[in-house]
Amino acid sequence: MPDLVLWDIDHTLMATRGVGGELWAEAFEQVTGVPLREQASVTGSTERVILRETARTHGVRYDEALFTRFADALGAAHVRRATELRERGHALPGAAAALAALAERGVRQSVVTGNVRAAAEVKVAVFGLDAYLLLDDGAYGEDGEERPDLLRRALARAGVAASGAVFLGDTPADVAGGRAAGVRVVAVATGKTPASDLKDADVVLGSLADTAQVLAAVQV
Repeated sequence: MPDLVLWDIDHTLMATRGVGGELWAEAFEQVTGVPLREQASVTGSTERVILRETARTHGVRYDEALFTRFADALGAAHVRRATELRERGHALPGAAAALAALAERGVRQSVVTGNVRAAAEVKVAVFGLDAYLLLDDGAYGEDGEERPDLLRRALARAGVAASGAVFLGDTPADVAGGRAAGVRVVAVATGKTPASDLKDADVVLGSLADTAQVLAAVQV
């Protein structure tokens, strides 16, 4: 088993079923004063990149101060509507079982996500997934723009070499980021990307539903 397993959140462990987009729009209008017309592409991106590109298309000046205000607003919105997220969203089939099985085997687990930390914490907590995750060892949207940077930050925080870590995600950006960071990559075709577009991963799974299959896939 690896020393550390890192998980993407959205469409790998859980899905918001539209709540996430509503919260994003709410936070964007709160900090910019401009109603959201169209959000930049979110698949595989970090909140910092999504906000910068979305602000540009709305004629809003982007800077670090704007991102900080947005991160605070987005995190607060997730806390405020956590019950709604639990009712409308869901953990993906097998996610809790996979996390539990790895924890039972003594494997350290955390997250690498483009979400800001406060939002990420709510997302995993509302479905009881946080019990298996060492969130202080993870990396979040505040930590950088690209997946390789986030993965390296998480490895440094956990004190684990890339060769001893595995990253599970659902997008080509997750796969490319894991490759660039030197970690083993297990792609899960549970998001918008078909398995055929995730073939550069070390292993591609259709879902997390088969716990034994997940355990076999993460072994380094």
